[in-house]
Amino acid sequence: MSFIEKAKAKAEELLGRAEEVYGQSHGDAAAQVAGEAHRLEAEVELEEERAEEAARGSGAPRPTDEDGRTVG
Repeated sequence: MSFIEKAKAKAEELLGRAEEVYGQSHGDAAAQVAGEAHRLEAEVELEEERAEEAARGSGAPRPTDEDGRTVG
């Protein structure tokens, strides 16, 4: 995954989070579900990349919090 693909995945994750919050705050269940779907799809892409990096042995694994998000 190139730098640009990583940036796109992160942007998609942030867009999904924003859409999810919008849905929650406005009582729009469809927007909330769509936002969650965008966020989860992007998180899967990023996690796949982390797994590929670990399999290639490109350094120490990145520390994560209890939600699986990279720390630091």
